[in-house]
Amino acid sequence: MTSLEVSTQADDSGPSSYAAARLRLLGEKARSGPPRRSALARLTDDWLAALFAAAGPPRGAALVAVGGYGRGELSPRSDLDLLLLHDGSADPGAIAALADRIWYPVWDLGLALDHSVRTPAEARKTAGEDLKVQLGLLDARPVAGDLALAGGLRTAVLADWRNQAPKRLPELDALCRERAERMGELQFLLEPDLKEARGGLRDATALRAVAASWLADAPREGLDPARRRLLDARDALHLATGRATDRLALQEQDAVAEELGLLDADTLLREVYEAARVVSYASDVTWREVNRVLKARSARPRFRGLLGRGGAGKPPVERTPLAEGVVEMDGEAVLARTAKPERDPVLPLRAAAAAAQSGLPVSLHAVRRLAAAAQPLPVPWPAEAREELVTLLGAGESTVPVWEALEAEGLITRLLPDWERVRCRPQRNPVHTWTVDRHLVETAVRASSLTRRVGRPDLLLVAALLHDIGKGWPGDHSVAGETIARDVAARIGFDRADVGVIATVVRHHLLLIETATRRDLDDPATVASVARAVGTLPTLELLHALTEADALATGPAAWSSWRGSLVADLVKRVAGVLAGEPAPEPEPAAPSAEQERLAIEALRTGEPVLALHTQPEPAAEKSDEPEPVGVELLIALPDQPGVLPAAAGVLALHRLTVRAADLRSVELPTELGGDATAVLVLSWRVAAEYGSLPQAARLRADLLRALDGSLDVPARLAEREAAYPRRRGLQAPPPRVTVAPAASHHATVIEVRAQDAPGLLHRIGRALEGAGVRVRSAHVSTLGANAVDTLYVTRADGSRLADEEAVDLAKAVETALR
Repeated sequence: MTSLEVSTQADDSGPSSYAAARLRLLGEKARSGPPRRSALARLTDDWLAALFAAAGPPRGAALVAVGGYGRGELSPRSDLDLLLLHDGSADPGAIAALADRIWYPVWDLGLALDHSVRTPAEARKTAGEDLKVQLGLLDARPVAGDLALAGGLRTAVLADWRNQAPKRLPELDALCRERAERMGELQFLLEPDLKEARGGLRDATALRAVAASWLADAPREGLDPARRRLLDARDALHLATGRATDRLALQEQDAVAEELGLLDADTLLREVYEAARVVSYASDVTWREVNRVLKARSARPRFRGLLGRGGAGKPPVERTPLAEGVVEMDGEAVLARTAKPERDPVLPLRAAAAAAQSGLPVSLHAVRRLAAAAQPLPVPWPAEAREELVTLLGAGESTVPVWEALEAEGLITRLLPDWERVRCRPQRNPVHTWTVDRHLVETAVRASSLTRRVGRPDLLLVAALLHDIGKGWPGDHSVAGETIARDVAARIGFDRADVGVIATVVRHHLLLIETATRRDLDDPATVASVARAVGTLPTLELLHALTEADALATGPAAWSSWRGSLVADLVKRVAGVLAGEPAPEPEPAAPSAEQERLAIEALRTGEPVLALHTQPEPAAEKSDEPEPVGVELLIALPDQPGVLPAAAGVLALHRLTVRAADLRSVELPTELGGDATAVLVLSWRVAAEYGSLPQAARLRADLLRALDGSLDVPARLAEREAAYPRRRGLQAPPPRVTVAPAASHHATVIEVRAQDAPGLLHRIGRALEGAGVRVRSAHVSTLGANAVDTLYVTRADGSRLADEEAVDLAKAVETALR
């Protein structure tokens, strides 16, 4: 029970009366949003005013609300920001006693309090030294006492703010940028801070401060509703958690959605993202205007000197043509005086393409004029419109702010109606950095740097923009996306053949990365299946570029030089098949010199032999992002039961993450091995979770103990798993094990999808060993918290499992993992 709730049980007067009324108000479901915040502020005003009056205040004293309380916006667990203002004429002891009579009852109720005691001069001096104090005083509101004293302070602070605006606004801009860098962008975060993240309540307050400076003003359309939506979400968060928190954690989102009467957590996030996007766009426009005004002011004295005493004192305004109907002015793309958007339906795309190609933002006035006057494009689009869209998408990084400007005024959904379903749509997979719509734009940005690798850059850019468009629909987003992409491509004017290519690329945009990381590329069935799906070399070329762009736009965990080399290897093999080259029959790959040396040593000693080698990055497809150190671990030992689970368990105990695993039997010349001629060689690609890599000698010692049973790997892993950090209230989806029946002609392919955890591959290996099957190779893929492990298994004699056996094996593995 909180101190506030305890207080309601005391008596019916004073603090307990306020506490009871406060609890009743917060419990009224019918009153929420702005009415509840205002009512809570009024209730608090009345209580504090009564405390102030009961304390017998001296003359020349006032109680002033500042910050959010000053604006009358009290959330259920908001701090009370209070200033006890006095004119300095009263005895300091009397002022201190007055403060105690107000502060202590607030603390006794368990309410958070941010308080200060100052004279007007002290308040102005502190504001001049501390920008945050000055911002709080801009919303100063008298609660009790000398109203003239409080009103005079607010007037003086506003005058100071306006006089100091050329100095303070750049400071505020820098403060907002630093906070955005530290806290991230609210519109893309899975667990956003509603107050501190970019596009949150702090930025909305900063826009109010800019407006109060009279130097510039924020775009007002939609800004107040967006701010109210964020405040409503914070109110619900406070009520759902009972805490003064601004962080919308995953485990709280369902309760917050229910408090707001929303369908689910995704609906909540989408509304929050939409609000944050409005605030972020308003911030971009406002700070651009602030900087333009400040730059113009600093240039005026120089122009006065150039013009002489009789000059007008205004710098000349230059207009540089960018495209038909579009010019550059003051660092922005604006419409030319002769532009006629009501007669030129291509103008929005032409203006956007010209701005992006020039690295300029589109002026707010231009975008709004286009949104108000532009006519819809005919369907199919004329060639010029399609070309301007491709030009916009191919501009690189400068595409993003231009696209955001068009989207803020509703132009994107008018051009591409299917965009509405993915707009601000959250992605629950933590691997993804962006919402669905922003990911599509980022993929086009990444693809723009790869256009020299393909014969049809226009198809690549449009496919990049559309590849996840199906995520707004139920079912497999690739299947749904193929249909939508076909319709959109036809709508924007591509011919039937090009429409087919775009649809195929969207349908199979995950094919290369999933196949390369989860299938045996030495198996001809793998390559043949990809070749059948892709169909032609130009389509393969486009798919290869899109695969890289998509992964790079997803997040740092989705792409690396290692993944790139696997995809490139697959593409090379598929290209050979599509070019008519005969597919080679599968043959056991010849062991490397290192593998053969280790195998001979293992055969000679009868014990495991290990070697650790740091793998250099492939020469091609280097990534700009650092990736964990990749290490090849080779283990050679006489073939025996339990090798896979033992080796995987030991690696897990040493905190090594397995990225790929290959198991093969190496045939040695009889003269080297005596009667025995085969040795099992395990080739692993591993990375240390953190810290340095373990020594090979320690791994070998633990592997020996695991094989002879003296090291209880399952028990040790269970201890680690019990201590594995889990988020409170979150339940991982159950594992799913399936059979890919046509993935290989020479082995049965089992695919395991599960929550990543220490020892997962060990548990899979134990289940397979228990079923009496042999693992030919394993392909491990981990993205965020999700693991997808593909295993090629055979009977002990090397033959494929029958269909019924494969299904039973999948069920057994799934049961073991549950």
